[in-house]
Amino acid sequence: MTSGVPSDPDAAFVRVNDVAKIYDTGKTTIEAIAKADFEVAKGQFVAVLGPSGCGKSTLLMMCAGLESITTGTIMIAGQPMRGPRTSVGVMFQDSMLLPWKNVLENVLFPIRILRRPRSEYIDRAHALIELVGLTGFEDKRPHELSGGMRQRVAICRALIYDPDILLMDEPFSALDAITRDEMNDALLDIWQRYTKTALFVTHSIREAVLLADRVLVMTNRPSTIIEDVTIPFVRPRTNEISETPEFMQICSYLRSLIEQGHGRGRQNPGTRATVRKSRVVQGTGR
Repeated sequence: MTSGVPSDPDAAFVRVNDVAKIYDTGKTTIEAIAKADFEVAKGQFVAVLGPSGCGKSTLLMMCAGLESITTGTIMIAGQPMRGPRTSVGVMFQDSMLLPWKNVLENVLFPIRILRRPRSEYIDRAHALIELVGLTGFEDKRPHELSGGMRQRVAICRALIYDPDILLMDEPFSALDAITRDEMNDALLDIWQRYTKTALFVTHSIREAVLLADRVLVMTNRPSTIIEDVTIPFVRPRTNEISETPEFMQICSYLRSLIEQGHGRGRQNPGTRATVRKSRVVQGTGR
């Protein structure tokens, strides 16, 4: 078993430096993000937690080049983000599948947009569809699929052109609890096979701890990042780790940080000490 943390954690693939976001409508000014600073090493899976409306999705969209930056810089692979790139794959809360296209054609749709040879991606499309358990559904249209199945198609579509980084904005938030657990298992399997650099926005503390190598915690608006917690569990992972005392302690600690971000609650010193200690106990490197 191996840790999800790359062997060279100092080699930052994503650098977010003094980033702020202010919305100015001409009548009102809203400071969404006061300051965001963090780095992500190549191959790491980083989750972003925080109160509702704190700017998590805005931060993700700035990393995707889909939202402008008011001040600061975002660098991916050494290049400033000034617009969308083919090296960045994005998953949204909604699967955003084209209703008139079947599963296979939805997966291959980015290839058409990028004007790449379709024939070169057919085998990859079928391999991804098989990986997410949708073999036999290639000819089905979105209305014939469940919500979880549609999100599986969305994962395949985001990975079809082999992006270097995958940005996910609460992709499983609309699913029921059982389906969400199934999607978490599927994402763990996919990530462990392809090892993409990933930023994952979620409201679910449990989901963040299960999936991520690190969890960034944001405060209420105007937000800052108040904590960067390393998750000590080695990979491959399964849902069984969520039943362990250490998993529950980390969840409790993150919950206390989010309550602080809302201006409520106090840290539990014992929990803080436990989590701090766990941040030092890493799995073996790749």
